[in-house]
Amino acid sequence: MTSTFLLVRHAVTDDVDVRLSGRRPGVALNAVGRAQADRLAASLAGGRIDTILASPLERTCETAAAIAAAVGVPVTTDDALLEIDTGEWTGTSFAALHADPRWARWNAERATARCPGGESMGEAQARIIGLIAREAATRPGATVVLVTHSDLIRAAVCNVLGLGLADLHRFDIDPASVTRVVAGERGGRIASMNVV
Repeated sequence: MTSTFLLVRHAVTDDVDVRLSGRRPGVALNAVGRAQADRLAASLAGGRIDTILASPLERTCETAAAIAAAVGVPVTTDDALLEIDTGEWTGTSFAALHADPRWARWNAERATARCPGGESMGEAQARIIGLIAREAATRPGATVVLVTHSDLIRAAVCNVLGLGLADLHRFDIDPASVTRVVAGERGGRIASMNVV
């Protein structure tokens, strides 16, 4: 039996495309993000959702809370869904990062590079794939919403499609988007839809 996972990227914040939020506390949805989260929640309200798990960061919890209010399912936080640990780059503007040669290496060599003082993509991928495998084993047939971050979703998609982490930037994961993954006995099917 398979389980369905709806991998939701949190809605937009003031940091999106401006600075690398990482695990920095206090990064909340802005007005546009709150409206995105409400539209996303409304689009999911008609379907079956058994469980909602979210990264414990504010932006993911706010996005998950909108979904929970629309579908009547409580949110549980799980550290496996945390944003990648960006170490000393946390909170740095992208303009400043582009001047750092380590940033260029990180983006060119995602399969082997590590954030300075932080995590590798392989470690982040292992976290989300481990969570999906656990949930598929313990909740066969369930539909599980995982509210998390762009790179975690990309890492999961690469795993499902049999792509290496070097292929991480071959596709986008937009704010307030949903990527559907079916995992279990026949797992491996994947489809993506964006909610505007």
